[in-house]
Amino acid sequence: MRLPDFEAWAIFAAVAEHRSFTEAAKTLGLSKATVSKAVSRLENQVGAGLFHRTSRRLSLTETGRALTERASRIWAEGLAAEEAARNEATVPQGVVKLAAPMTFGQMHVGPAVADFLADYPGIIIDLHLSDEKIDIIDAGIDIALRIAVLPDSSLRTRQLGHIDNSIVAAPSYLDRHGRPAHPSELGTHRCFSYAYVDTPNLLRFRGPGQEELVIRAEGPLRSNSGDAMLPALRAGLGIAVLPNFIVGDDLAAGRLEAILQQWSPPSVSLHLLTPPGVARSARVSLLADFLSERFRALCRSGS
Repeated sequence: MRLPDFEAWAIFAAVAEHRSFTEAAKTLGLSKATVSKAVSRLENQVGAGLFHRTSRRLSLTETGRALTERASRIWAEGLAAEEAARNEATVPQGVVKLAAPMTFGQMHVGPAVADFLADYPGIIIDLHLSDEKIDIIDAGIDIALRIAVLPDSSLRTRQLGHIDNSIVAAPSYLDRHGRPAHPSELGTHRCFSYAYVDTPNLLRFRGPGQEELVIRAEGPLRSNSGDAMLPALRAGLGIAVLPNFIVGDDLAAGRLEAILQQWSPPSVSLHLLTPPGVARSARVSLLADFLSERFRALCRSGS
């Protein structure tokens, strides 16, 4: 039985992550020629090309894309084994790539990261804030926080808690256009929508007796950021369904008003995602556990 070429698989994973032979060589402390030969050796072994090579760009073939996850797992397992052997857990160090939604990241992840770094000065956090759905394996993300209903996938998932939403508008808008008494009336109102959902113009509600409704609503603003809707809401230009962590301060200050309170929009869950595989570095495990504890408490508090 032939032993797999683990070195070539790890080198391929590094090239796939960086999309560059040169950057992969720098990361691994190898020559570019060694990296290129290892990838060519692996291509011969699997009988297919792994990269499209041009003078300007390096991209994965379909075969390469299909093998990236497994190669990354081999690389991660090897790194984790070395870290365990060095007992890195006593002095965790290195980079952790963390992704989170924009507004939640600014309000809650940033302060959590500051507290974590104060306890672990040897760790560097590469924080990416965006509401866009990204492929965390393809992007090389170690930990991702998502507020969503998640599809089935191979990612490792921790559900941290529920995020409640409210239906809100400025009192000035409601004084001019009336306060809806039933969700069906929203079809005649100016309703803002969130772009990063499958059906942005459909609003779902659950009311008394667990009655469920789906309402089609249109309006003058669609945004990929809930936070970006606040100025238009405060100006009395429409109605929106937004998470309470975005609108809580405006509701408390009276700048916005919650309506249809007997009808609740579906809550969504806050999840912590990590790539598949058993082994993780000590620094990733530490941050994942820290964020899980922090945000489970936050969700329980309803903040």
